[in-house]
Amino acid sequence: MKNKKYTKEFKAQIVALYQSGKTPGDIVREYELSSHSLISTWVKQFETSGKFTVADNRSILEKELIELKKRNKQLEMENDILKQAALIMGRK
Repeated sequence: MKNKKYTKEFKAQIVALYQSGKTPGDIVREYELSSHSLISTWVKQFETSGKFTVADNRSILEKELIELKKRNKQLEMENDILKQAALIMGRK
């Protein structure tokens, strides 16, 4: 089964229905959604940041970890280049 893509407007509508008191079960049946957990995810994202993208809902620590991993990868590449250069210079 292929994952459905929902617009942010649709997700906002579902969150509004949930917040107005409609049960997740009713929403799932009425809008033919795959599960209650989908609604829970959208509600949590909307309450956290007002947005539905994963990147917008990362914590400060998660964002920092991603940046540190990128920096570490860059430094490892630079280190490998320097090692190769040292080997080449050592041969001459």
